[in-house]
Formats: sequence, C-alpha cells, structure tokens
Amino acid sequence: MTTVEKVRVPLTGDDLRQVYGRFPTGVVAVCAEVDGAPVGIAVSTFVPVSLDPPLVSICVRTESTTWPLLRRAPRLGISVLGAHHEGVARALAGPAEHRFRDVAVERRDAGALFVTEAPLSLSVGVIDDVVAGDHLIAVCRVDEVLVDDGHGPLVFHRSALRPLAA
Repeated sequence: MTTVEKVRVPLTGDDLRQVYGRFPTGVVAVCAEVDGAPVGIAVSTFVPVSLDPPLVSICVRTESTTWPLLRRAPRLGISVLGAHHEGVARALAGPAEHRFRDVAVERRDAGALFVTEAPLSLSVGVIDDVVAGDHLIAVCRVDEVLVDDGHGPLVFHRSALRPLAA
C-alpha cells in the first residue's frame, strides 16, 4: 500500500526542490566560445516549445554569472547529455574555472560548442529571455540538429544524476 501525503502551498525553496525533484528531467549542456574561451553550464530545464518555428527553451537562475556571457554568443550549442556524461554534468555545474578541464567539446557554427558523443545536439540562437521568479526562461530558435542514437540519456531525479534504463 502506498502512502499519499497532501501538502499545502506555500512551501520553502528546499521543500519545493524536493517536490519538483520527483519529476525526472533530462540534462543538457549549454556551451559556446566567448572571447576565445569555452563557457558553459549544465541545465535540467530544457523544453521543446514549438515545431513551427522550431523553438526550445532553457531556464537559468537569474543569479547566474555564466548566462550573461553565454547570452552574448551568436550561437549556442545545446548537448543532451548521455548516460556516460555524469562527469560532464558535474564539471559544468562546478566552478567556472574548472568546467572544461576534462570535458571534450567540438566547436561549430559561429562558436557554438557541443559535448562529444551527445545523443542529441542542437545549434541555437537566443531570440528572447524572460524573467520568471528566480530564473530566466530563454527561448531559442533551433538551426541545426545532430542525432547520435548510440547513447542513452542522463536524467536528473530526486537530486541525483542517473542513467535512464532501457
């Protein structure tokens, strides 16, 4: 028998983190070359938005010091991370000066950077970003898609990175 607990809002940020953590999400790397250096972050809020035109969105904390740098880039690389990319996700979520120490990337399309061996890579341009609470929702137009079916995805669930079982 399962137990169901009813919780009323408002909840604290930590409470909401636990509640939202029950929803598994994919993990993407958002990367570009800015002023000759690699810049990137790991994001677990990636959403396909529209088929016509082809749009996706990502959400980034408004406190991010990396997003203003990425926002300046003409092209961003969004790499859906594979089950074998747990170290990449951890590196891109860590201190900025160490993010690309052991992360293999490919440069394409006006400075967009892509994590190698990603199951899915999208070359995008940011068309708008909107403040939504403590995050920005960045809407991006997709210009190119590369698919590699040889790798399963990495998911974020209950505050842990996990490979998605087939």
